[in-house]
Amino acid sequence: MSAPTRKHSAPLDWLIPAILTGSAAPFVLLVFKAATGRLGANPIATALNQLGLLALIFLVACLACTPAKILFGVAWPIRIRKTLGLLAFYTACAHFFLYAAVDQGLRLGSVLTDVVKRPFILVGFVALVLLVPLAATSTKAALTRLGFKRWKRLHRLVYLIAILAAIHFRMRVKADAREPFVWLAIVAVLLLVRLIDGFRGGARARKKRSVMAAS
Repeated sequence: MSAPTRKHSAPLDWLIPAILTGSAAPFVLLVFKAATGRLGANPIATALNQLGLLALIFLVACLACTPAKILFGVAWPIRIRKTLGLLAFYTACAHFFLYAAVDQGLRLGSVLTDVVKRPFILVGFVALVLLVPLAATSTKAALTRLGFKRWKRLHRLVYLIAILAAIHFRMRVKADAREPFVWLAIVAVLLLVRLIDGFRGGARARKKRSVMAAS
């Protein structure tokens, strides 16, 4: 499944600034709508829904980077993976902060009660908590400190986090569940690509060891 990686003749230094600039647009639009009273009859719920969906979009985009490299043989998605992952984390934090600060008035007891008694909030909270160590170990220093193998095992949690985020979305939606299932399907396809590539890579490694042992 792995395709040969094609080298780009021109540097792509514009990628990350372009992503950061583009990612600011939905936040600016959300603030503008909130300031002008255009978030509907329940502005807090609308803002929570939009931030939650945006966090899921960033998270799935981050997950898609390695499968894109595997399938299309291009290296540039790996350069933006960390940025997308951090955008997902910060947006998820904003989503939770809006809920805790505005919806619950920073009443810790009310937040904890909601987390314990309302399953969809518990699922979303677990996803956010699992994102914390991934964001904290996103630096090169953390990679060096942990070692590549342990770092890689830790960051595989991102698939579980994406599944939990999509389930949180599904549990939040009371009527049309098609969109959450689409996100779950996308995550499943991306995970399948990684599993097949890992299996094929393991098979190639075993074959190489067999050849070396026989020679």
